[in-house]
Amino acid sequence: MERRPDILCIGSVLWDTIGRSQASMRLGSDVPGRITRLPGGVAMNIAQTLVRLGLRPALLTVVGSDPEGEVLLAEAEAMGMETSTAYRSEDLPTDSYLAVEGANGLIAAIADAHSLERAGAKILTPLRDGRLGTEETPWSGAVALDGNLTEDLLREIAHSPLFARADIRVAPASPGKALRLQALMGHPSAVFYVNLEEAGLLCQTEFTSSEAAAEAMRARGAARVLVTDGGRAATEAAEGRLLTRVPPAVMVARVTGAGDTFMAAHLAADLEGATPEAALDRALAAAAAYVSGDRD
Repeated sequence: MERRPDILCIGSVLWDTIGRSQASMRLGSDVPGRITRLPGGVAMNIAQTLVRLGLRPALLTVVGSDPEGEVLLAEAEAMGMETSTAYRSEDLPTDSYLAVEGANGLIAAIADAHSLERAGAKILTPLRDGRLGTEETPWSGAVALDGNLTEDLLREIAHSPLFARADIRVAPASPGKALRLQALMGHPSAVFYVNLEEAGLLCQTEFTSSEAAAEAMRARGAARVLVTDGGRAATEAAEGRLLTRVPPAVMVARVTGAGDTFMAAHLAADLEGATPEAALDRALAAAAAYVSGDRD
């Protein structure tokens, strides 16, 4: 490892295959469009934005020793990420994600993150073997955690001495996996980045505004939370602070990865010492530029 990374991105690093059409779609639609394959996964998406913002993230993940994994890590290294911290498996394939998007948003998606789930705590080895820390001298810095991790591993992280000094930032992989994050609710240094639906699942109710959702998340034990609601107002809630901002209005060209872009931009602004207002504004602007297609 050439130098200490600025942040750790722990979770899914895989290949995204995404079909996009300019037509509105419904069940059974068969429409023209474009199909692309690119590096993806929550941890990878966050890392890509961090690299664009001048930071060097390290990837703690599992990648197969198959050709797909070789190319994926080569691309990540070329982008400016630290990849020597990734666990290379001889018997697990590189994970993948498949999504279909139309003019009316995400139609359907399937995340095959079974290798990440099966690898479990092996992906945390660099935090205990001295490369990034040990139990006696744990990593002290920012960590982006991906909700694709199993609930058991998230629970282990919540109580592990390896994370005793970490600034933990948490993102659900999808609404379907949001409940896994209950394991970190109440953790004093965990910051949650969720959308309105995910907040509702974690609070076992439905919300009509990000402000109500953020307040409810705080009441359930979240030390700090940011709730987004698509093109509508987003809210940050923390001790003594409730901050709401409206994102820039843009035409939506894509949606997969928008939440990860928001989280990464907000985290980078936080690390630079931006005010809460400025950090939220910068994150919303970055997400808006991403969904509009103005940013790769």
